[in-house]
Amino acid sequence: MLTRRSFIGRSLLAGAATLLGAGPSLAQTSYWGRRQETPSDFIFGYGSLINTPSREGTGRPGLHALPARLSPDFGQVRSWCARSNRLGWTALGLRPRRPGEAGWSINGVVFPVEPNLLPRFDRRESGYDRVAVPRELIEGVTWEALPQAGTIWVYVPKSVAGPGAEPLLPDLDHPILQSYLDLCLEGALEIGPDFAREFIATTADWSGFWLNDREIPRRPWVMTKQAGTMDEMLAGTPPAAAVFGERMYPEVYAARLMRAAAQGSGR
Repeated sequence: MLTRRSFIGRSLLAGAATLLGAGPSLAQTSYWGRRQETPSDFIFGYGSLINTPSREGTGRPGLHALPARLSPDFGQVRSWCARSNRLGWTALGLRPRRPGEAGWSINGVVFPVEPNLLPRFDRRESGYDRVAVPRELIEGVTWEALPQAGTIWVYVPKSVAGPGAEPLLPDLDHPILQSYLDLCLEGALEIGPDFAREFIATTADWSGFWLNDREIPRRPWVMTKQAGTMDEMLAGTPPAAAVFGERMYPEVYAARLMRAAAQGSGR
């Protein structure tokens, strides 16, 4: 016997079936072969730009980077030669190879930069000139090939750009900062320990003017999880190993700075 309740239930089921049957069919379009537009600009980062959060903080999330290596034939050496007089420390830069100095390759990463983001990186690296890298002087170091089209840029400190210009190396007023070095090494360790050791081994002009400015320098692992790994690499990898023991805690460095000021020397 068909009651009012069962009639309403059957009507609702029939209506639902009709609506489902009348819905749009699944699209049959294939996306095979569609590619994103190839970028025209790339940056080779060899210092803090190796670090993903640092790089994406200037650009945008998802800037995929490829491990790469700059040839010794580029004629430059990665060095502690990018001095910031305003901030009072020395960053990494590239400087021309000195007469008789062995050529070193320089490891880093290559990543794409959209035209609207390139000015951001130029502002970040305002103390540097952006220079094009000849394509034959840079190689990928993994199974992922570097782009064949477009321009690969690298930042070179303005202080070493002029003819006969002398690089501004670390001194008492412009030390190497461990916090900045940690940022670079954490980026290199994203790729692997061998890549990080290569980074240390192919960086010139390490200096005893080296400030251990970590947030908790005497217990660095609390805030810098890879501090032990990085210190072990620095202590065991030339040329950094030669001066690693001269790295100073902030209070010791401050005392040295005050003593030098009183004596009018040491810079």
